[in-house]
Amino acid sequence: MSRQEAVSAWVAEVSSHLPALSRPQAVVLALWSLGIALAGCCGQTSVVAVLADLLEQSEGTVRQRLREWCYAACDKAGSRRGVARRELEVATCFAPLLGWVLAWWETPSPHERRVALALDASTLGDRFTVLALSVLYRGCAIPVAWVVVRAQEPGAWRPHWLALLARMRGCVPADWLVVALADRGLYAPWLYQAIVAVGWHPFLRLNAGPHSAGLYRRAAGGGWRPLSSLLPQVGAQWAGAVVCFARQAVAGTLVACWEPGHAEGWVVLTDLPPSVAQAAWYGLRGWIEAGFKDTKRGGWQWQQTRMTDPERVSRFWLALAVATLWVVSLGSAAEDQTADAAPRSHLERLEAPPATQVARRQRSGRPTPRRLSCFRRGVLLLRQWIGSTLWGRGHALPHGRFRPEPWPEPWPEPWPLAASGSAPIGCGSTGSTRQQTYP
Repeated sequence: MSRQEAVSAWVAEVSSHLPALSRPQAVVLALWSLGIALAGCCGQTSVVAVLADLLEQSEGTVRQRLREWCYAACDKAGSRRGVARRELEVATCFAPLLGWVLAWWETPSPHERRVALALDASTLGDRFTVLALSVLYRGCAIPVAWVVVRAQEPGAWRPHWLALLARMRGCVPADWLVVALADRGLYAPWLYQAIVAVGWHPFLRLNAGPHSAGLYRRAAGGGWRPLSSLLPQVGAQWAGAVVCFARQAVAGTLVACWEPGHAEGWVVLTDLPPSVAQAAWYGLRGWIEAGFKDTKRGGWQWQQTRMTDPERVSRFWLALAVATLWVVSLGSAAEDQTADAAPRSHLERLEAPPATQVARRQRSGRPTPRRLSCFRRGVLLLRQWIGSTLWGRGHALPHGRFRPEPWPEPWPEPWPLAASGSAPIGCGSTGSTRQQTYP
């Protein structure tokens, strides 16, 4: 396979997963995402240099093709002379993007068909605010839907979130469990209802601090109580069917836990039954922050963009999303190979009594932290591929996969404390096989 054939194979991959794109649009998107992934950044100059060498074309030709990807149809070359240019509707790619992730998703059994999504906003100085919906995966976040608005522009976010969620209706098979997480700054009854209308399960954190005015009452009956009473002390945890808020009441399930080592606990509202929902799942939401970091200074360096038009930024984010999807899948596959090759721990084979084993006394009970993210591992893998003889011989571009890890599970009471110098364990622990029971 020649280099041109390898590029054509990637174009075919993009076209197959994003059928709403025309053939020319799919070609340029494939080039943008390929160039970003190979260059390790989204700077136009760097991407052009990589692609010009790959395609054996002049940098000026490649630059013009990439520039026009972000333009509106009326601004593209030839449009003023009457040449028909097709408008790129980014929103038509949102549901297919999520479908692309699920197409590469490998689950050990049908019972493990579940995916966690997060809704959050990211700003770029005083220029843009990006409202993003991302797939949470192994400490990374893959954006699959977004809206870009001016940071200083007045107006509510509600219409944007509602339109974004409406676009995603029916894009996930009915036998999948989809949990949509959001921080307490985004909670609103309309957002809760909009997530339910899509067929997903909201997992929205509530403001339950000591100064919160939020109230709840048990679904079985009783008076109103403050949300802050759910977690009176460190180590407390609770779950039950409730009605939240006297005004704009919402019926659902509250799950709450306060992990040792943290200033406050989590109180989360969901529509899942108490026997299913776990407060520890909310720990996955933090991965979207890592995703924003990968988009900016920790990865693609998008913070250096000179764009000023939100619509152009929205088109450009489609290239960033496809590149992120690809490198995270590559890093995931590479991480699995590394884990399979790594030697197993011999801790359980120690013969000395547990009380005298230094290894057991210092053991925190948490899984080994990930030292290299799937995103960074995927970028490094592509750089290695470029420098290898395989790339020089024109072998096919590597493809990855998504093989999710177990979702976090809380520890049962009493809460075990981490060893000195270790991170606290509890609601945020992942990989635990212990089961939670609620009173």
